[in-house]
Amino acid sequence: MELVPAVDHGNRSLTMHINKVHAVRTLALVARELGEDADWLADIATDLEPEDGLVWVYDPQHPDGTMAFSEFGIESLRNLIDIRRITTT
Repeated sequence: MELVPAVDHGNRSLTMHINKVHAVRTLALVARELGEDADWLADIATDLEPEDGLVWVYDPQHPDGTMAFSEFGIESLRNLIDIRRITTT
């Protein structure tokens, strides 16, 4: 019986994480699409993390950054909206 080595030291190639997000929507666009106030959504979105689909976008018009959301981020934001509305009624 032959044992297979636990670690293959001969293969030293790097494994890279590939980001599967191909597009994001800014906070202003999401607010318009959802019919919500952008400032209110920004307050809610502060509870989101990058793993929730929140990213920051920087450009000359927004040197401090603006919130943007992947599709998953928009769903995460919708869930927070629902939670906020349930807890405030």
